[in-house]
Amino acid sequence: MKAMTLGSPAGLDTLALVDKDEPGGPGPGEIRVRLKASSLNFHDYAVATGMLPSQAGRVLMSDGAGVVEEVGAGVDEFAAGDHVVSTFFPTWIDGRTDISDFSLTPGDGVDGYACEMVTAPATSFTRAPKGWTHAEAATLTCAGLTAWRALVVNGGLKAGDVVLTMGTGGVSIFALQIAKAMGATVIATSSSDEKMERLKSLGADHVINYRSTENWGEAAHGLAYGRGVDHVVEIGGPGTLAQSFAAARVGGHVSLIGIFTGLSGEVPTFALMAKQARLQGMIVGSRRHQQDMVEAMEATGLKPVIDRSFGLDALGEAFRHQESNRHFGKICLEF
Repeated sequence: MKAMTLGSPAGLDTLALVDKDEPGGPGPGEIRVRLKASSLNFHDYAVATGMLPSQAGRVLMSDGAGVVEEVGAGVDEFAAGDHVVSTFFPTWIDGRTDISDFSLTPGDGVDGYACEMVTAPATSFTRAPKGWTHAEAATLTCAGLTAWRALVVNGGLKAGDVVLTMGTGGVSIFALQIAKAMGATVIATSSSDEKMERLKSLGADHVINYRSTENWGEAAHGLAYGRGVDHVVEIGGPGTLAQSFAAARVGGHVSLIGIFTGLSGEVPTFALMAKQARLQGMIVGSRRHQQDMVEAMEATGLKPVIDRSFGLDALGEAFRHQESNRHFGKICLEF
């Protein structure tokens, strides 16, 4: 089978399309899946470029969707022909977690889904939403579940809440869609007038150009009925936290899910304390979270926004499209 692997040294120019032996048939508790699609996340880009060190020859990509070809003994959740999507933390099934790194995350600590076939424990997958393409399903593993956990699981999102999203990447677009599907008001930011119009077409109630509006956090606070935002999906990190706290209401919830402005930096502690806000760092979610999200996607009719798809052998080109920041929504691989 074909697989895209990490080069040595890591970098987009050293990604390698290689031939690997197909995995064997499933043992007890396992399934064999013919993979059809993946989707790109910042985490995958960080591994591919060496920002997050991994092993040379590692099969890349945390997200995978495809068709079950065969099930092992004891597997009754899936059958041949079922459409499935991978989980980001295969060993985090339910409840609380003690995972704080990527040592068991596909495409980082272990081989991922930039390949044509995989045999894995059945708990490494959930069913995909009915009627979704494989590319659509592949967007859920990281981006979709991150937005779902930030707003619904951790945030307790309810109708009438106000949500602030940042930019037009996969997590932010999912957050916008989930919030609107659940009856929330959404304030979205972007630096592109064209993208702002697209955000409004997806249901954003208010849009703010964060380049032309220096204090966009205060602007968001004012748009949130003058009381502030209930939930902030914070993708920037140290460079945007001050604005997030300015936007938040007293007692608001800020989910730190991204590090686009750096790995470390100053936290405006007094602003956080004065707002009595809850700042919560998080990484994706559990298998149970994903199963709940799949049911919600089916119930609401929500579908992901896919910017563009590439072939497996064009993974480097796909990552370059990602780093250009011209995309709107998810970038996928289909193979």
